Amino acid sequence: MALKNKWNVEQFAFDENGLLPVIVQDYESGEVLMLACMNKEAAMQTVETGYAHYYDKATGVADTFGAVEGNTQKVMAAFVADGGKTLLLKVKPNGNASPDGKFSCFSEQIKGDYKDIGGEMFGRLQRIVKEYQANPEDGGYTSYLFAKGVDRIGKKVGEEAVEFVIASKNPEKEGVVAEAADLLYHVMVLLSARDVDISEVCAELCKRNR
Repeated sequence: MALKNKWNVEQFAFDENGLLPVIVQDYESGEVLMLACMNKEAAMQTVETGYAHYYDKATGVADTFGAVEGNTQKVMAAFVADGGKTLLLKVKPNGNASPDGKFSCFSEQIKGDYKDIGGEMFGRLQRIVKEYQANPEDGGYTSYLFAKGVDRIGKKVGEEAVEFVIASKNPEKEGVVAEAADLLYHVMVLLSARDVDISEVCAELCKRNR
């Protein structure tokens, strides 16, 4: 899907070297994947094709991201800041962003507790669950659920929902948290089994809140 009706390259303020810094973020999880740059050619190719193109400073070529490796980044949304001097792309990646085969170039954490990531967790959990779905692991619980199919997963969702309601009737907060986590996990597995992305659910919620 081309984006030429959605944005205009002329609104970008390229620097003195003809380049524009681009922050690239995963559309589902919110994880920052990479920092890249575009020249005008790469920006125009991105608009025309709907897939991210970047300027390679080493080769001086504007090309589709990951063309050699077979990776792509489908642009789902784009934002500008600072009068068009910086571009933020929210993309749906096919493959990894890092040259060393990692999902994000920002995989080395040097500060903070990564478990406290709020809403990002659902996107990350979805990605991890889908990895187990695509690459079953012997003895793994998630792989076991996928092997059993939608009926078994759905039954577990029902069981966890009941346990969550029971826990909510008790004064201890810890039990509610634990059972809610179990329920949400199994819901994520069921969504993946039915090929439903969390972004589709969020979009439905947004429509209901208008």
